Amino acid sequence: MSRTRIDVHTHLIPPFWAEELKTHGGDPSGWGSPEWSPEQLLRFMDEEDIAVSVLSLTAPGVEGWKGDDRTEMTRRVNDYGANLMAQNPKRFGYFATLPLPDTDAALSEITRVYDELHVDGVTLHSNYDGIYISDPRFEPIWEELERRSATVFLHPTRPPMPVLPGAPSPLADYPADTTRSALDLVLKGHRKRFASTKVILSHGGGYLAFAATRFAELSASLSKDRDAEDFMTDIRSFYYDTALVAPSGLPSLLSVIPSEHIVFGTDYPYASEKVCKTFTANLDKSAAGKADLLQAINRNAAVMIPRFSSGVA
Repeated sequence: MSRTRIDVHTHLIPPFWAEELKTHGGDPSGWGSPEWSPEQLLRFMDEEDIAVSVLSLTAPGVEGWKGDDRTEMTRRVNDYGANLMAQNPKRFGYFATLPLPDTDAALSEITRVYDELHVDGVTLHSNYDGIYISDPRFEPIWEELERRSATVFLHPTRPPMPVLPGAPSPLADYPADTTRSALDLVLKGHRKRFASTKVILSHGGGYLAFAATRFAELSASLSKDRDAEDFMTDIRSFYYDTALVAPSGLPSLLSVIPSEHIVFGTDYPYASEKVCKTFTANLDKSAAGKADLLQAINRNAAVMIPRFSSGVA
């Protein structure tokens, strides 16, 4: 069977992590954990024409653990994810979790996951304990990722504000915090200083593409040395996944972002199978008559994951 899609936005749920999360802060977003297994995922992938799913741990990640316990849980999660990838390398990839905001522990884990576990990239959250990822204290992390020309999967977490009653964070806060974090990277010149990193923004980049002209023009009006096009260049430098995007969010992406920087994603299993299939069908319908565009979106991720560049299942 020929499968065409590379899904960069698929989550694993290690059973030990899900169980211990209950006594380590739970899920402060208000969403909760669905059922998950590798077997369920493979069935879903086959049904949706997905060749490869690149697995990652979703928010809140390991933030509920403290000190050495956080580092230990990070290692256990990464060993679990890397083992799934090693057992089925043609179907699974893995973006490693880091024990941030502990920079020293995170640097040690970057070395381990790349040199020993051979992961495909790392996951960063939009903020850690309210500290956004452009903060100077995370500079050593970015320097090491730049040295490795790393792929970074930027996933939102709950912003430093109360959850809106009746609206769990993934509903509105997650896209907003992705936007906030990514715009901060642009304003701080991060995309130029760390240009070798390939940063994937979840959920179509939140509202970044939709408001790109606003952000670029207003930022330029406040800057002495950068014009609007300079800000737009940095906005276009990100990669944007299609999880929960089509059809309403797709026109903004296509009008602003180069098609080669749009990559396929589902957000399985935190988006239910029904929801994932709806958004994938929406993407296919939106690209009807544009076979080259759809093929590019489905396969663009191979560029940032070298072992898939020569073809996947």
